[in-house]
Amino acid sequence: MVRGKTNIILLLAFLCIFMPASAMAQETIGVIFVAHGGMDKDTDQGLWDASLQQFSYDPNHSVYKMVIWNPANWGLVLQMGYAPRFLIKYEFSYERIGGTDPFRQITEEQIATMKENLDKLGKEHNLKFEVDCAYWMNGDDMSHYPYPRFMYNGPPGNTNKCTYCGEQEPDGPWPDCDPERYNVDGPAERLLKKGVSRIIMIDITVGGVRFYKSFDVVEMTKRVLSDYGSTIPVLWVNDYSNLMERSYPTAPSGWTSSLKAPTTDQHVLLNGSPNPIAADPKLADMHVDGIKAVMSDQISERNTGIILFNHALADYCEYYDPKINDTLIVNKNIKAKLLKHYPNMDPDNIIGAYGGIKELNLENNLVELTRHMRGETLGYAWLYESNKQMPGDEWGYRYWDALEYLKNRGVKQIVVGFPQIVTDSVLNLIEINNQIGKEVGVKNWFLYGTWDYVNFPEAGHPFADYWGNWANTDCGGVPCCFVMGGCSDGRPYPPPRQTPIDEEMSDLDPSLAFDLSDWGNLGYDPTLGPPVPDTPVQDQYPGIWALWATPNNDSRMGKMLAEHVVDAIIKPMVYLTNGEVEGIQAGQSVTWEAHVSGGTPGYTYQWFIKKKKGDSWKHVGENSPAFTWTSKTKDAGTYSVRCKVKDTKKETGEVIWEGFTVSAQQ
Repeated sequence: MVRGKTNIILLLAFLCIFMPASAMAQETIGVIFVAHGGMDKDTDQGLWDASLQQFSYDPNHSVYKMVIWNPANWGLVLQMGYAPRFLIKYEFSYERIGGTDPFRQITEEQIATMKENLDKLGKEHNLKFEVDCAYWMNGDDMSHYPYPRFMYNGPPGNTNKCTYCGEQEPDGPWPDCDPERYNVDGPAERLLKKGVSRIIMIDITVGGVRFYKSFDVVEMTKRVLSDYGSTIPVLWVNDYSNLMERSYPTAPSGWTSSLKAPTTDQHVLLNGSPNPIAADPKLADMHVDGIKAVMSDQISERNTGIILFNHALADYCEYYDPKINDTLIVNKNIKAKLLKHYPNMDPDNIIGAYGGIKELNLENNLVELTRHMRGETLGYAWLYESNKQMPGDEWGYRYWDALEYLKNRGVKQIVVGFPQIVTDSVLNLIEINNQIGKEVGVKNWFLYGTWDYVNFPEAGHPFADYWGNWANTDCGGVPCCFVMGGCSDGRPYPPPRQTPIDEEMSDLDPSLAFDLSDWGNLGYDPTLGPPVPDTPVQDQYPGIWALWATPNNDSRMGKMLAEHVVDAIIKPMVYLTNGEVEGIQAGQSVTWEAHVSGGTPGYTYQWFIKKKKGDSWKHVGENSPAFTWTSKTKDAGTYSVRCKVKDTKKETGEVIWEGFTVSAQQ
């Protein structure tokens, strides 16, 4: 009997040692792919749902407080704010691309490729992955809003359900509308029901850079888990250090950016808390290939200009949102790779740009939409934790200034990339093309004459007659003139302001609209003579321009994201803090501390330091998660500090703190 027991024990020991990992118990891990979202079709119901979802994350916003769960105001949604503008803009945009936005289909292809790679990697590491997706806003399928039942039920104490189906609309109710559409499971609930042990979130909402919209989705996902009493951990790969949470203002209580400046901010340094997706050179490779794909082989690289155009932030989000800083990392990686591939390209011809914002009108002392800022309110490109500072050097242009800069440098082709986009949608197919076209022309579009009937089935091109085609067309009882140079009957271009001067400019004001002319508004002065259709006049741009090709269903995208998910599980993920010290005086001390998640605990540490690029790393410490450096009086300069961590399975991770300054003694 004893011998029998001994044999069983030996057999079990043998199996534990020699049984393949695939035969052992697997951990089931939930993965949520986070994307921006939108609407497949242009419908009033889709716009209504998407509009309210945008405000559902901000309990301080008037729409949250007065509309989402207030049946008396549901009928006002499509009449207020920017809704009238979007209704007209999207009517044109969706018709021009054939009626269906390709965003969702392409996103699903990206998710499928990511899942395929996760399944392969899962077999190698004895992990099982359950994959779902969440959209920041979604006008079509409420089950992929982060927490549909929150939209349905509202916050605690609310007595109304969000069930509107267009009953108050002039043409309502909406056909096939389900009033219970929000009373469904969302991605986190579905994963909980599948028994996942944790949730990994990976984000391409704006091309992988951290952003308040992605943060909204992550925080709403945590709210789901809390409401269901779940304690499983959530890791957002793009912000594995929880920088945005650690940096979030603390007063007033429940602060959001709609309250404007907080009274207490946590001032957490960005250094030491990187975004591994934004920093990944493989992401830059895909955008570089998209730029190369539209460059003419008839024009030299020396005569080529590149604009990396991106969107910015809501004002006051800079207190916790590093979107612009992450974007700079992507931009710089793209520039470095372009210059490596095209050694004769002029570095000064690769620049970054942002859209317009409201500005002070000295005529009425109002901060409002202006023609100078293209009638846009596309966000504030403030650097993280800055005093409303835009990127410097070559990265802080407005896109029209960037185009004019390159035009004046004599480039013969301009390629506009938009690295915050990795999936085609009406945004890049229609909006960005029209933004660029109004500045530098339609006839210099790289496909002019050959056309693109794949993306634009009927017209072959993306261009409206004028951009701002949502504007009112009545100018004092006569039709407004939207023809550059003015209309033959004497009506002026641009149309005169119709909004009373003592009121903030309406976004529907015709004075904000721009003709999509043959050769563009930049470099043209109507007082010097009329434009002509066949050739640029005055200082209009004579070259060609194109938008880059988005990564879309490039198989490298899904593979890259899958690798980052698995790395966040099996490898140590390291970030550094040092008490929020940006620099010291020579002779003073500073202590860095390493914080680790992922991998298999039982970590060892190695610390290194170097003074300048090109120097070798100097080994300065090990076997401690903290490193104290006492500088010497001769150590003035700028330093990088590196921490390398190894776990018990010999997996490694590291992080580098760059730009730490040691100033000379006074």
